Amino acid sequence: MKSIRIVAAMALLLPVVCHATLGAAPSSSAGVPAASASSRAALTAAASSAPYTIHETRTADGVTVREYESAAHVVFAVTWQGPTRPDMQALLGSYFPDLVAAGQRVARGTGPLIARTSDLQIESVGHQGAFAGRACVPRLVPANVNVDALQ
Repeated sequence: MKSIRIVAAMALLLPVVCHATLGAAPSSSAGVPAASASSRAALTAAASSAPYTIHETRTADGVTVREYESAAHVVFAVTWQGPTRPDMQALLGSYFPDLVAAGQRVARGTGPLIARTSDLQIESVGHQGAFAGRACVPRLVPANVNVDALQ
């Protein structure tokens, strides 16, 4: 019984991951602070005439993550902005090795990471205290959507 209490307490203290994985179904708003949940609803309603829906969440570190969900209920793009980078492995999922490979082709600390392949397009920029970026899977992007306009 004591171990159940310890496990339950640890689960409550661990940070909740509030974003989707690129190429997967969007995340739920469970665990998202009320302010983020209301922002999420406003973005979803505003995008109702668009060929996609935007879901916005905020991590405990203050990073805003936006998921762009197609009509097929798949996240085709994600963007982030905040004082730190989000958990890129969780955010990119199976596309994370593509990010690692792109990072190995660029000299460390020489500026933004911009990689464009047939499987993944990613742009990550910033410095301590101010990071931003976006990633998308070109084959999942709905027709008539300009990925460069996603914020």
